[in-house]
Amino acid sequence: MSGNTFGHLFAVTNFGESHGPAIGCVIDGCPPGLALSTEDIQPDLDRRRPGTSKFVTQRQEADQVEILSGVYEGVTTGTPIALLIRNTDQRSKDYGDILRTFRPGHADYAYWHKYGVRDPRGGGRSSARLTAPMVAAGAVAKKWLAQHHDMSFRACMTQLGAMNIDFESWDYVARNPLNAPVADTSALEAYLGELRKAGDSCGARLRVVASNMPVGLGQPLFDKLDADIAYAMMGVNAVKGVEIGAGFASAAQTGSVHGDSLTPQGFASNNAGGVLGGISTGQDLDVSVAIKPTSSILVGRESIDIDGQATEVITKGRHDPCVGIRAVPILEAMLALVVMEHALAHRAQCADVRVSTPSIARA
Repeated sequence: MSGNTFGHLFAVTNFGESHGPAIGCVIDGCPPGLALSTEDIQPDLDRRRPGTSKFVTQRQEADQVEILSGVYEGVTTGTPIALLIRNTDQRSKDYGDILRTFRPGHADYAYWHKYGVRDPRGGGRSSARLTAPMVAAGAVAKKWLAQHHDMSFRACMTQLGAMNIDFESWDYVARNPLNAPVADTSALEAYLGELRKAGDSCGARLRVVASNMPVGLGQPLFDKLDADIAYAMMGVNAVKGVEIGAGFASAAQTGSVHGDSLTPQGFASNNAGGVLGGISTGQDLDVSVAIKPTSSILVGRESIDIDGQATEVITKGRHDPCVGIRAVPILEAMLALVVMEHALAHRAQCADVRVSTPSIARA
């Protein structure tokens, strides 16, 4: 009921605070026999960690993961896997000015009214730092899905603030600090540089894709695959919108356009985003999310203090001018966790199902 565990069959319980001694998670339900080491997890954490470029927060965290349990002689045992990431570069004094005030657009106000107490240091439990354990757990799910279904996950930025980013190639994503799928990011970097100078922030839009999907994952009513994807994505800090496939563009499409025609060679399009009736079609899962601007900025804004008195809030410290830049491995991880959950459920219920019609090629 406390909302700190994601999933049921592959359950990930997240713990810690942004400026506490450590953050981490416990994975309960990972199948035994999976070869697993920190080397399988660390690369994704390195992609998410702060301080990697001038365009993200300069908090210097190594984000080195430790495996405390659930692995023996290099393989998972089927028991809970505890993953720990120690915090080493907290600067809690940066948050002294907001001990009694609320940042507009931040969780401060809601936390105060829900719990009657809040940890202002880096946002405490509401901090995007708590996505690191989910990235670690997602790396475990990714490895299992790669071994059992040859699946892969990738994400990129498709909009930075008001600037749309045309897709050129997945190959470019890892070659620039913005995770953009384009060869030239100079205009994007200049735009972000101006925001940083002004002490302001911007939002972003990102795309995440799961390839080589099995057919048949998901349930037809309340446990739909796409419903669980939306639930997972909305659980990521700062996400304010989720689209599956054509998403909101579906409203302007006709049925003759939106319906993905089936041919012996495969689907002709993927407006459905890889899900029909809550069940995977074998096409790529194609998901887009909208991320709001960072709330902690140097621009003064109207607010109130805990006594209800008017005040102005300016947030000092080390903050991302656009949290979407580091969201790429986070979205990949959350999508992998959803697919992992449904893959295990499908294996339990429908592993013996055989149909005479072969699955068609993926569009």
